[in-house]
Amino acid sequence: MKINKICINKNHISDLDFNYNYAFFLFRTPVTFRIDGEKITFKSTSAGIFSVNNIPEFFSANKTPIKFDYVSFQTTTIDKQYMDSMNLPINIPVPIFDDLIISNTLNSMKSEFSQKSKYYIEFMELSMRIIFISVCEMSVYEKKLSDIPHYNRLKAIRKAIIAEPMKQWSVDDICYNLNISRTYFHRLYREAFGITCIQDVIRNRINYACNLLKDTDLSVNEIAEKSGYDSDSYFMKQFRQCKNCTPSEYRRKKQDK
Repeated sequence: MKINKICINKNHISDLDFNYNYAFFLFRTPVTFRIDGEKITFKSTSAGIFSVNNIPEFFSANKTPIKFDYVSFQTTTIDKQYMDSMNLPINIPVPIFDDLIISNTLNSMKSEFSQKSKYYIEFMELSMRIIFISVCEMSVYEKKLSDIPHYNRLKAIRKAIIAEPMKQWSVDDICYNLNISRTYFHRLYREAFGITCIQDVIRNRINYACNLLKDTDLSVNEIAEKSGYDSDSYFMKQFRQCKNCTPSEYRRKKQDK
């Protein structure tokens, strides 16, 4: 399998590469597809694996800027046989009820794409298979997730955390609004998303900080504040725990690349 291009947080399709035979899209915002004259709308995260000649027209479903991740890839005969064996939904968009694994995989692929290490080809092939498996599992676990108490409200909370991780999130306030105990809330959140609420906030804050380090000239202190941290030292500690380097080292690595 050859990966042609990887894009993260795109908002339009005009400059995408079409030198491939398949593309994977992960839509992070509400989106409407126009397929065979009919409109299909997804109000939350969705995804699609499309052949090059069957990428549908798509646009925002709620008048806010659309946001999506994108991978174009060229398959071999063996890749195609593997995809067929999984009964992957090709040219059909599907809802994604938890994008944690797919998002993490895409971010890792983006990093590997720029480095092209010794095991680049194997890494990319295995990563795409993880994405294929995750897409297939979404339909299997749809009912299981919906059976979790308060799941829709938990999903809304998590979506808000991802959108604004810099806010001062209070577990006590969340539990009060849900009218459940802290212990029960933590169990439900982990059951639904495979991570605790506090860990989710930290992970998204650090990812937000990484984007600021890459895309702005703000100082580390300013980035710590914008990412929701009152203490620079605590920000530095959590950043190192998540990324195995300091914010300044992370910025230098990205600038060197």
